[in-house]
Amino acid sequence: MGKRDYYEVLGVSKNASSDEIKAAYRRLAKKYHPDLNPNNKKEAEEKFREVSEAYEVLMDSQKRSLYDQYGHEGLSQTFREGNFTWDQFTHFSDLEDIFRDFFSGTGFGGGGGIFENIFGGNERRTGRVLRGRRGGSIKIKVSLTLKEIAEGTTKKIKLKKYVKCPECNGTGGEFITCPTCGGRGQVKRVSRSIFGEFVSVSTCPTCHGEGKIIKKMCSACQGEGRIMKVQTISVKIPPGVSTGNFITLRGAGHIGTRGGPPGDIIVIINEKKDSIFERLGGDIKVKIPISFTSAVLGGSISVPTLNGNFKIKIPAGIQSGHQIILRGKGLPILNTYSRGNEIVELQVWTPKRVNKETKKILQELEKQISPTQDFIKNR
Repeated sequence: MGKRDYYEVLGVSKNASSDEIKAAYRRLAKKYHPDLNPNNKKEAEEKFREVSEAYEVLMDSQKRSLYDQYGHEGLSQTFREGNFTWDQFTHFSDLEDIFRDFFSGTGFGGGGGIFENIFGGNERRTGRVLRGRRGGSIKIKVSLTLKEIAEGTTKKIKLKKYVKCPECNGTGGEFITCPTCGGRGQVKRVSRSIFGEFVSVSTCPTCHGEGKIIKKMCSACQGEGRIMKVQTISVKIPPGVSTGNFITLRGAGHIGTRGGPPGDIIVIINEKKDSIFERLGGDIKVKIPISFTSAVLGGSISVPTLNGNFKIKIPAGIQSGHQIILRGKGLPILNTYSRGNEIVELQVWTPKRVNKETKKILQELEKQISPTQDFIKNR
């Protein structure tokens, strides 16, 4: 099951202000406090974590902008290993304010409450050695013609990205365990007050969360374990895409530092304007000029489609703007077996200049066919 929409999690609108988001989080943090849900503690912890993740993203303008544009995929390079963890939560002071007020006078405090259990006391959560940071994702735009969109295509794209350093095999050099955090990558801070004990966890200032510090640096990559290189990738694009659609190539982005997992490549689709067809979702529309004679007498003409010319019949006596629908001649509908239609709009063509002979013929025709006179007679 995929992640829920962050705005839905907090119960706020997409244009909610920071104050509205903070108020929603305050209410939900109290509601899902595990110590207040002793009969359903595990589910409460999960809910508490979910609302805290949503709060972390929506209260940060940069994270919120990425989320609004690209959804959860846009944050894949923001959270280590692609997932939110408590050591990436930057609003502990807000939580302390919330629960100081909420638990005042209730005897809440040390002895393994929610702060100790979730934020700092569980060695299974904080005792891991961080081997490297996740690589960033790469966003690229690909422009497609209508024909490429109709048929699907494979694009070869040249780009620069970080790859594993061949000299040190991605290690960055020789390392030793960080003496400050003992290899955990995190340090605890304990503060005490009359309300109890508050334990917070933060990234180790010595190793910056790595769990180790460098002893001998690789000269080729300057200790990062990666180097920049130009590569060519192939992207298979399915038929029926449109501007704004994106394809995620997981693990194809920048390699992480010192053995960290790679980011993704996000291919954003841009549709080129076609010189003949107008796109209307899965349908396409083409305007075809016809002569006055064809409009009066009818006939047949060839019109362009995505698969070559197609012969259609023109009914006699049509008006300019008459539309003929060619079923299934439009674009494929993305991720289905259906196709849209082609709309052929017939427009009666009027010449700007005529010679004397043609003018004489038209004047004779005007005597025989006069829409203005017919209109007056029928009044």
